[in-house]
Amino acid sequence: MAAQRSGTNRATSDDDYDVEGFAVAVVREEGTWRCSPLTHEALLDLSVAETELKALRSSGAVFGLLDVDDEFFVVLRPAPSGTRLLVSDATAAIDYDIAADVLDALNVEIPDIDPDELDDIEPWEEGDLGVLADLGLPEPVLAVILAETDLYPDEQLAMIAERLGFASELAAVLDKMPR
Repeated sequence: MAAQRSGTNRATSDDDYDVEGFAVAVVREEGTWRCSPLTHEALLDLSVAETELKALRSSGAVFGLLDVDDEFFVVLRPAPSGTRLLVSDATAAIDYDIAADVLDALNVEIPDIDPDELDDIEPWEEGDLGVLADLGLPEPVLAVILAETDLYPDEQLAMIAERLGFASELAAVLDKMPR
């Protein structure tokens, strides 16, 4: 992974705001893409991100893109049958509560890896590779994007946005967000 891990970034109540990145809602209605920022808390708590996305109440597709500390990303897509989830790096669950929450929701155990050895471990994704397939991003294409571990998560998310056709909308929202 391009970003360096410190091994001390576990999001707890004392350092929640030390977690950087972005959380963006993406909506597609009647063939038009719309992106809007989610709160900073959506980067820290999966249930907050889900609640904010569900509050959008769109008749079209709604999903969230979370870039957490430029270490990993999460794609979440609430649905009546349950939220579909994908985390780009399952090993992030060792350092980040939100990644651990994703694995918990997926019924996947947190990897048993010594935090001091994380830099030597190749990251792997967990979750639903077909989360965006119906919108035009087939599983094999998403798998190729995820395999590009030399890219930062924001670059991988930009590739997803480009492939689906909302790159300019995402860039416009990110340009307005404090970083």
